[in-house]
Amino acid sequence: MIRLVQQALDRGLEVNERLAAAAANGFDWLFRREHLVKSGRTEFELVHVGDPMTVRHYTLDGERAIELEDGTLLPVRRRRHAVPLVLVPPLGVTTETFDLMPNRSLVRYMAARGFKVYLICWGKPGRRHARLNIGDYADRMMGEALASVRAHSGVDEVSLLGWCMGGLLSLIHAGLPGNTGIRNIVTVASPIDMRGGGMVGGVAQALNTPAMLIRKYTDFRLLAMNPEKLHTPGWVTTLAFKLTDPVGSVTTYWDLITNLWDREFVESHSTTSNYLNNMLSYPAGVLQDFVVKVALDNRLAAGEIDVGRKISRFRRIRSAMLVFAGENDVLVPASTARGILDLVNAQDKTFALAPGGHMGVILGSGAQAAVWARSADWLVSRSLAQPGTHPGRLTQARSRASR
Repeated sequence: MIRLVQQALDRGLEVNERLAAAAANGFDWLFRREHLVKSGRTEFELVHVGDPMTVRHYTLDGERAIELEDGTLLPVRRRRHAVPLVLVPPLGVTTETFDLMPNRSLVRYMAARGFKVYLICWGKPGRRHARLNIGDYADRMMGEALASVRAHSGVDEVSLLGWCMGGLLSLIHAGLPGNTGIRNIVTVASPIDMRGGGMVGGVAQALNTPAMLIRKYTDFRLLAMNPEKLHTPGWVTTLAFKLTDPVGSVTTYWDLITNLWDREFVESHSTTSNYLNNMLSYPAGVLQDFVVKVALDNRLAAGEIDVGRKISRFRRIRSAMLVFAGENDVLVPASTARGILDLVNAQDKTFALAPGGHMGVILGSGAQAAVWARSADWLVSRSLAQPGTHPGRLTQARSRASR
């Protein structure tokens, strides 16, 4: 009898503690949500400042280990790998993509694994950036960004890791004439074949027939329109992304209510929601290029795309390649992403499926082991200094990259 009473008292205390914690967390969620958001906490230095693009360099100075999502500690490797790693996020999202939370931060993870980590931040484009197109990003801005990385690191070669359109921009840049010095490329959920299935491919196919009729019987051309008239605010990007999973966008709030007592869950939910609710606008020039050249004409699947007056050809790419696709990605399934391996001239190339959907494959609970760790392991042996490298060569690299 006494034992039953004690169990009832313990249970009551537990319920009271949870109710108190839920009340405190609920107050913060309603009135002090900024205290719950943990994104973008890793320190960095700017090595290039442009408009709107900047380049960040991340280090973990003074830290001996970082905590991972599962609670384990990863020791920080002080000896750096020779080849720098450049992270390339997609457009339409903030840089918190790769620094979402301290224990779910790709920049922290890769820095702890011993890489010289750089991040291209595409900035926050507004109406005055509406004319920016794929060429501006894949050619001019990527060129400026990688030149600053080479100048800062003193190394000729770099590795690129891009998610979604970040992977596309990396591939298009690598396929342009004269763009050597890219030793490794990792892409995650980057669409190549727009007839390969998935939601993106389905939309492209649905638009193909009416687009052909419009081209045949009218003078209307989307690429001829003034991009400034097509500018849309960031909330349109947020709405479009949430419409890909409308049920999940609603049920996530039920998850919050049922776990309101759990501070860690509330912080994670608030941080992720803040990220998803503050997506950025796409420059209209990029959307024009993407809709016509990538979605309708499916030029990437043919292995080339015109970028201004230049043509990017994937057969020029000889970099080692690791290509990921999400097992449950309804936007960019494996059939849409893996086609790049048939188009490049790389001898060293690998395809891998990873758990998660389009966002979960890079940010989800399984991403650290399935994508981050595997990418780091794959890059380590491919990031060694080339035989014969000496300080004079590094100095020359700085000089060439700064010109």
